[in-house]
Amino acid sequence: MKITVMGPGGVGGYFGARLAAAGNDVTFVARGAHLEAMRKDGLRLDSEIGKLHLKPVKVVADARDVDAADVVIFAVKMRDTESAAEHLRGLVAKGAAVFTFQNGVESAERIGRIVGRENVVPGAARIAANISAPGVISQIGKFALIEFGEPDGKPSARTAGFHDACKRAGIDATLSGNISRTLWAKFAMLAPFSGMTALTRGPIGPIRRNPQSRALLQAAVEEAVAVGIALKTGLNPDDVGKTMKLIDGLPNEMMASMCHDLLAGKPIELDGLSGAVARLGRQAGVPVPTHTFIAQALALFAEGKPAA
Repeated sequence: MKITVMGPGGVGGYFGARLAAAGNDVTFVARGAHLEAMRKDGLRLDSEIGKLHLKPVKVVADARDVDAADVVIFAVKMRDTESAAEHLRGLVAKGAAVFTFQNGVESAERIGRIVGRENVVPGAARIAANISAPGVISQIGKFALIEFGEPDGKPSARTAGFHDACKRAGIDATLSGNISRTLWAKFAMLAPFSGMTALTRGPIGPIRRNPQSRALLQAAVEEAVAVGIALKTGLNPDDVGKTMKLIDGLPNEMMASMCHDLLAGKPIELDGLSGAVARLGRQAGVPVPTHTFIAQALALFAEGKPAA
């Protein structure tokens, strides 16, 4: 299968490398020091699931330099969604399907406005990984999985084909019959997890152990689930307990990518996480004071480290 990876970071880099190692024709679209390191020394996975050094790799700076693809793994930061999607018009015109694994719940709609909604397959990735150094993806924990499916829940040739490629590569991949619920179930975990680790500048373990910070985490989960219920996404009240159980199962040292970005002085995906809960909550008439507080407290860092 011919695969193009837009955004070879923790998600795109990890899963793209696994697919390439399995014999698929994978081209990575990267930039900056990460691009140069991949050109020089390939792509390394420092992973608890299995280390990998992929060399050489096919890597370009612009998706418009790729001739054709069956699948595009779309995993750029949310702030780059529209600009990255613009570069995919040519590949989509030649038949590529865009499988989006971005954070948040608005990705498919945003990409679809540019390349056509019918050309986008929504998906969710669950993995603790980040670019630890140019050309190196570090992954912790024993889980690294993706789930995707057509918006109407029906099977299709493109989802079946990509699912088969993932399974052949040893990737834990699942076809979802209700992708809306899948996305919101992840979102109800990720927005609170990202907000709290970024807010405290630290891993999830201490947050869970302290009664007061745990209460704030619980409130953030309750708000995200309430918004999902109000918007008829497939969530239900039982998802609060399920989400807290999932968070309690995360490695103590795990931090969200938003926390890693904040500590590195990079822009953070605030608007698509706690910012989105606050925005969608207001639209749905659901009180969201915790996510509003998180969004306001981190607003200073939304565009990266503020000037003194």
